[in-house]
Amino acid sequence: MKIRSLILVILTGILAVSCISTRSTIKNIDDNAPEPIITKNGWFLLTEYSKDKKYGYDKDYPINVYYRSIADEDINPKRFLDALTGPKGETITYKKIESCCPFPTKRNEMGAGLLDVYEVTWPGITKPIRLYFNIFEKGYLYVPKGFGLKKNE
Repeated sequence: MKIRSLILVILTGILAVSCISTRSTIKNIDDNAPEPIITKNGWFLLTEYSKDKKYGYDKDYPINVYYRSIADEDINPKRFLDALTGPKGETITYKKIESCCPFPTKRNEMGAGLLDVYEVTWPGITKPIRLYFNIFEKGYLYVPKGFGLKKNE
């Protein structure tokens, strides 16, 4: 069993028997959001910049990248991040550092999901940036504040 699945089983059990609220605190889920377009480069086609400084930076306003199959759960955060640059066009690097922040979802057989936290850096940045991703739910995708956008070829 994958570690992620084991963690979800444990968290679901804890949520079921604890006093912790099982109400989601995520504010930007939108089931009516269109499925993202994948460019010929393999990343998401992003066209709009977020006006909300919390978008992606706050666990209650994650980047909702949604996926269809557990087999490709890590692909959509990568597709999103591969479309970004630093604010002056710098090449970014990123790595998944943890999963956190359990929330209820109907899109997982366990009834709960976790947010994935990625650390993003680029040349000249003094402190890595942490972005929160929700792979279970849909939402409109924007370029987070402080980032630039790669040009599609």
